[in-house]
Amino acid sequence: MNLLIIIMAPLLGALLPLLLKQTPRLLKTGVTLLIPLTGIAILLSYAPQTLSGDIPKHFIEWLPSIGLDFAIRLDGLSLLFCSLILGIGVLIIGYAHYYLSYEDDDSRFYACLLLFMASMLGIVMADNILLMWAFWELTSISSFLLIGYWFHSSDARRGARMALATTGAGGLALLAGLLIIGNIAGSYQFDDIVASAEVIKNHEYYTAALVLLLLGAFTKSAQFPF
Repeated sequence: MNLLIIIMAPLLGALLPLLLKQTPRLLKTGVTLLIPLTGIAILLSYAPQTLSGDIPKHFIEWLPSIGLDFAIRLDGLSLLFCSLILGIGVLIIGYAHYYLSYEDDDSRFYACLLLFMASMLGIVMADNILLMWAFWELTSISSFLLIGYWFHSSDARRGARMALATTGAGGLALLAGLLIIGNIAGSYQFDDIVASAEVIKNHEYYTAALVLLLLGAFTKSAQFPF
């Protein structure tokens, strides 16, 4: 169950800075820092198991009728990226404590940042491609909020709208590609898809699925020409 806390702590913890809006910034920053630090502590407890080749997993049946389950895993790659997400998140929170002026709404910034962290953690830990897509779209929403943080600036508002429109369109392309792959493999679980790699590559819709996946990735990371 601890594996789930890595994602849920920042997801639900995003409410804490908002609830502590009227408290001193030092207290607010300290409480916010505890959330990613908790995730790091849990990661460290799982690290020996993961590095030894075992892959901890957690599965909750969610919407079996469409193949969407809350399935997460912690393999070597997700361990690396979770460490980066949480570690850099700690640094950003600490930096923002001193960088933001006292006129800035630090509660809103911390909340948006925690939501963004939870979204990225969900992407790298998802063991179901539809669940991965759901967290992928959550990064679009949270990045929109972060880019438009200084909403009094017309440039920030314009940039936020452009980012949301681009990544939203790319997200639909990604979803289409994932649905094609899941349909070919007969499952939306990563292990089943990997096991069906040759079947997928030899399928007539493989090229279409690949192009759609690349569109999603290129728009999300703002690669040329997006």
